[in-house]
Amino acid sequence: MRLKQMVKGGEVNTWACINFASDITHAAAVAFCDELAVMCVISGMNFKGDPVLPLVNAKPNHVRPFLKKHYQRFMEILRPLHKELDLLIVILPDKNGTLYGDIKRICETDLGLVSQCCLAKHVLKMKPQYLTNIALKINMKVGGRNTVLLDAVVGNLPRVSNTPTIIFGADVSHPHHGEGRSSPSIAAVVASQDWPEVTNYAGLVRPQARHEEIIQGLFNENDCGSGCISGGMIKEHLISFMRSTGHIPRRIIFYRDVVSKGRLNMVLEHELSAIKKKQHHTRLFAGNYGVGSTIFQSGNVLPGYCG
Repeated sequence: MRLKQMVKGGEVNTWACINFASDITHAAAVAFCDELAVMCVISGMNFKGDPVLPLVNAKPNHVRPFLKKHYQRFMEILRPLHKELDLLIVILPDKNGTLYGDIKRICETDLGLVSQCCLAKHVLKMKPQYLTNIALKINMKVGGRNTVLLDAVVGNLPRVSNTPTIIFGADVSHPHHGEGRSSPSIAAVVASQDWPEVTNYAGLVRPQARHEEIIQGLFNENDCGSGCISGGMIKEHLISFMRSTGHIPRRIIFYRDVVSKGRLNMVLEHELSAIKKKQHHTRLFAGNYGVGSTIFQSGNVLPGYCG
């Protein structure tokens, strides 16, 4: 991708950088951010060169309070301007899974913030190929598009171009030998969020019983007292697809990663059934359930209801 333009460049108007690597000097971290910003622009993004606040250094053992404190500092500047922080660049000392996980969890679940982590060894080298790869990752995270199939552009992608289609990919990762017996297996499902390009994907993960190969979270039903409400990863992806494209998918293509031959039929029966269930059983429930003037005794809303 070097010296090539992204199909659609995203925008990063407000950004900041936090350095958790003690062996990376302030000057080296600033130089890296400058080079990364330049590479983003060269690749086709609208990336503003100056951060909201000067780069700050931090200690890995104070991740949560430090991130929250400085996020508040960023927002004190941006909130009066009616802006949000578009991107937080984080420099990590090494491949510390715990530190990386903490940063991602805090940014995504506590702060609602897009983050991009970079390892110290790459920050020091500043190789163009690495900068390009990071630019591509950032572009996807901020709503850009890196590549697209030519057949999709001209409307000639078999079984996709002729009707609104969503493409799923699914797999289950199991804990390695030596990990605690309480460690669950993790089911992951991704799905395309655009059509007809099918290049942007969203992902969902769910923990499930250890070494369980069948994905349990594809479909589920919960009894809310006034009827069953269906949910699960399939439904979440379908709703997200409809919101982003404005289309109801008429075709589903589902790619399932490796399943042992002995369990293939069992997995196929369960998961295919879960996918098909999302074609049925969609019900609307009134927020003021129990008020006879607005609903039937069955719990269904009256005809003509507009949500």
